[in-house]
Amino acid sequence: MKKLLKVFIMLMVVITALVLISKYILPKGNILDQGVNIVTHEIGYIFKKRIIVPSEYTLTDNNNNGIPDPIDIVNGAREEAKNKTDYKSNYYSGGYPPEGEGVCTDVVWRGLMAADINLKKQMDEDIYNNINLYPRTVGNPDPNIDFRRVVNQDIFFKRFYEILSTELIPGDVENLLKWQPGDIVVFLDSTEHVGIISDKRDKEGVPYIIHNSPPHAREERLTPLTAYKKITGHYRFRY
Repeated sequence: MKKLLKVFIMLMVVITALVLISKYILPKGNILDQGVNIVTHEIGYIFKKRIIVPSEYTLTDNNNNGIPDPIDIVNGAREEAKNKTDYKSNYYSGGYPPEGEGVCTDVVWRGLMAADINLKKQMDEDIYNNINLYPRTVGNPDPNIDFRRVVNQDIFFKRFYEILSTELIPGDVENLLKWQPGDIVVFLDSTEHVGIISDKRDKEGVPYIIHNSPPHAREERLTPLTAYKKITGHYRFRY
């Protein structure tokens, strides 16, 4: 027990030193700063009490399979995580990557497809009719790739989906009620990334995210990810 206490104290000293260096010496937003944020949060997380956040997603079942559409989306995305779909960024004739490989945007369209929502068809049509709204197309629509670009998805969701809060407050039930299964979360601040909000939550009530980043698709806690990726978009299909 004494050895464990000594290790804990030493760990706290090291973390404190890193926090001071990160805060007063290194420029804000550096890698060390991000790492310290993650470590300090994870240590505090160990001692947190579990927060219960009610489920308030719609029970709409447009595809009549007996499962609410938001859960269909989660289940479709979760298959990617279960299969550990390899992260491979390639161009495919026909647009769709083969089963077993893809990128973050593929988790989104595959999740939506499980609720019979054809994102590719909808985006291709809107891009064709409103090409100037989608800068990543460079003025030349390409159905083989346009729907798989994060920026294009973000623009489409802003146009047609519910736009929700990007503020995420662990432990705040009122805030966390705004984050429900099947929602889509986008990160554009430092890197382009997108994922599906899970129906699973951590002890602080924060939902898990289902996404694909190297080496493969997975379902994991959202909070550590936000230590170095800023949420810039939060959307919900208009059921």
